[in-house]
Amino acid sequence: MRIIITNHAKKRLRDYRQDKIKFTDIKNAAEQIPGQVPTATRFRGFVSSSGRVFDLVAKDIPNGRLVITIIGK
Repeated sequence: MRIIITNHAKKRLRDYRQDKIKFTDIKNAAEQIPGQVPTATRFRGFVSSSGRVFDLVAKDIPNGRLVITIIGK
């Protein structure tokens, strides 16, 4: 499955709350979501390789899975 990360999500990764969350963490989290996601939905409780807990908002589009934003804890 193709994972597309929006510019907004990339910008959020520079914020303090999302510190130490990498693109590979986001890709792995998005791939773990089962089934189809027809509307933007918040998925909670992912853990980055550095140990930071985060949520992500994603939805499926014809080109793949779109990651809209990242919310660090």
